[in-house]
Amino acid sequence: MIRLVLFLILLAAIAFGASWLADRPGEVALVWQGWRVETTVPVALAALAVVTGVLLLLWRLLSFLVRSPALVAAFSRRRRREKGWKAVTRGLLAVGIGDHATVRHARAEAVKLLPHEPLTHLLTAQAAQLDNNHEVAVAAFRAMVDDPATRLLGLRGLHMEARKAGDKVAAYAIAEEAAAAAPALGWAAEAVIEARCAGGDYAGARAVLERQMAQKGIDKTQYRRRKAVLLAAEAVALEHTDPLVAREKAMEAVRLAPTLVPAAACAGRLLGAAGELKKAAKVVETAYSTNPHPELADVEAYLRPGDAAQDRLKRIRMLVNRAPSHRESAIALARAAIDAHEFAQARMVMEPLIAEPSQRVCLLMAELEAAEHADIGKAREWTARAVRANRDPAWIADGIVSDRWAPLSPVTGKLDAFVWDVPPGVSATPILEHEAERVMAAIAAVRAAEEEKAAALAAAVEVVANPPAAAAEEAPAVAEKPVDPVASAMAAPASPPVQAEAKPAAPAAPGQGRAKPSRPGPIIALPPLPDDPGPEPEEPETPDPAKKRRLMGL
Repeated sequence: MIRLVLFLILLAAIAFGASWLADRPGEVALVWQGWRVETTVPVALAALAVVTGVLLLLWRLLSFLVRSPALVAAFSRRRRREKGWKAVTRGLLAVGIGDHATVRHARAEAVKLLPHEPLTHLLTAQAAQLDNNHEVAVAAFRAMVDDPATRLLGLRGLHMEARKAGDKVAAYAIAEEAAAAAPALGWAAEAVIEARCAGGDYAGARAVLERQMAQKGIDKTQYRRRKAVLLAAEAVALEHTDPLVAREKAMEAVRLAPTLVPAAACAGRLLGAAGELKKAAKVVETAYSTNPHPELADVEAYLRPGDAAQDRLKRIRMLVNRAPSHRESAIALARAAIDAHEFAQARMVMEPLIAEPSQRVCLLMAELEAAEHADIGKAREWTARAVRANRDPAWIADGIVSDRWAPLSPVTGKLDAFVWDVPPGVSATPILEHEAERVMAAIAAVRAAEEEKAAALAAAVEVVANPPAAAAEEAPAVAEKPVDPVASAMAAPASPPVQAEAKPAAPAAPGQGRAKPSRPGPIIALPPLPDDPGPEPEEPETPDPAKKRRLMGL
């Protein structure tokens, strides 16, 4: 609108000037070399404008003739660049769809037309990666590093190539260089953190994370989670060598992520060992209310070493109130009840889980049958069912199943990769090793009691068969007449059978807690199959003929 108003004002000024000159024509006389030209002012101005236009046109024509070689060269360069950019675009699109032939043709054309362009180097590198040509790709990425505009892109490519070749040292050095140049760069910071964690330098990994947060390269929620994972990993590593520092790291991790199971478990163990039972119980129960986990139940049960089984059962009852409907709560309460010989409560808790039992539930039922009724047959039946039962959750990361949490994935080295879930395609999980040990201990206790009973019975029979020496001296001398052993046995009064009282397995002392099972490696010990005949019986000893005659003599 403003431009239109200005244009109208200009037209009005021109019209006003033209009318003003028309009203005042005047005279203009030009005398040159005997020539005299007289005319009016408007005509003189019009002639001057025409002459000026002609001169300008002649100047433009002369200038074009002088600059024509340069113009032709510029036009040629412009056409080459346009063709080169079209080749680069076509090549990058072909890389995306995996068209090897088009990529090679486009790369050759781009190198010919645009040899020094950064995107030409990128197309060359990606074409080499598509053809698995490591040397060409590395050379292209190094050429990109020399250009400040594509330096970070070249470092990223060199890092990927080094990781693909398995050169972890080179990959770590390249990531350090990229992280130093751009602390907010996500891939570089993550690579440096993972490399330092793999070397046990958790403090250095946290320093890189702090720089990344200061440069706004990560959001606050992700920052708190990763820092908690690093602190928990450091606390677990220092738990046995430096408990005081480990406790500080674990508590800081709990403050950042209260539901992180490894941090809460480590903090609970260290606080319990230091005598801060209430604080330890609060930390464990807070994490358990969100993530019910068997490790948290173990920590809660053994907060105070040396507690009786009944005391452990009371603490587990308080813990499971935080998640009363969860499956792990029922399993933890059943384990504590079996240890405390509260078999009725254990059966009541396990009853809802028997309809669709998992492997741990089957092993707990086997332990219950062996501990309560000394029924090895049912115990072995439940153990056999565990082979085909549903799997239980375990720590998994990138297809690796482990009974221990770790800050990094053992396959990719990714931070915070382990999750607690049911592993797909795995027949058993490492956590079954601990449950199987409990079942084997219960069955061994039953067998020990049976062997002790059999030994007592054999000892009683031996005493009857071979009376003591004092009784033998009081007996009358043996008649020289041979005695028929069968007749003597029939004439002798029938003595009542000697009942040897079986000694049950001694339960744990009230003040003495059950020893915590050692945590083995990820090797899985599967229970015996249903058709497993069990251990081979020992060969019976050859009976003593003299001993047999003495028994018949009775």
